Amino acid sequence: MKQEEIPGLETVAKAFAKRQSVKSRKAAPPAAGVVDAHERRKRDFLTQTELDQLIAGARQGRFGQRDASMILIAYRHGLRASELVGLRRDDIDLEEGRVWISRLKRGLSTSQPLAGDEVRVLRAYFRDRTDRLPWAFASSQRTQFSRQAWHYLVREAGDRAGLGPVHPHMLRHSCGHVLADAGTDTRLLQDWLGHRDIRHTALYSRTSSKRFEGLWRR
Repeated sequence: MKQEEIPGLETVAKAFAKRQSVKSRKAAPPAAGVVDAHERRKRDFLTQTELDQLIAGARQGRFGQRDASMILIAYRHGLRASELVGLRRDDIDLEEGRVWISRLKRGLSTSQPLAGDEVRVLRAYFRDRTDRLPWAFASSQRTQFSRQAWHYLVREAGDRAGLGPVHPHMLRHSCGHVLADAGTDTRLLQDWLGHRDIRHTALYSRTSSKRFEGLWRR
């Protein structure tokens, strides 16, 4: 019997195809880089006041000068954990006040200025260093700092500061949010953070409270 002679076959086929399409859409994961999906997460950054408290908490530790330096540099330059522990001493030029940031995930690597307080804390830290390790930040065993040790350091500093659970990537997010809230151009912020896709940078601009100020003023 030919297909067209079977009553309702075309209708059944269409219904089956529609069900498969709906099922496929439900099973498919969210597209990478979708900003709105990321925005629905709980707050994952610290305010400037909280960052100051975190640095103060870091200074209370056994290696306070080093720990405070690491947190400040990671925050100001929006560093991922691997970017921070991979930072080398020759990446830092204290005389010129600049640091070379090698971005991971195929991001844009750039030379960035060091603010006065960054230069001061780094000078103080390097002055106490007696090893010849190439890494900017060394562990207490005089080895390269590990990502696991960095996570522990930040968590402990957060506990001492009374901030609750804090993890290293919050410092990168904090950098983005603070700069966006200060009105930084999105393209400039993209280059500072080394994002390849500006949609990732747009998260900070879109959630910034700064752009909503004066909305109800007439």
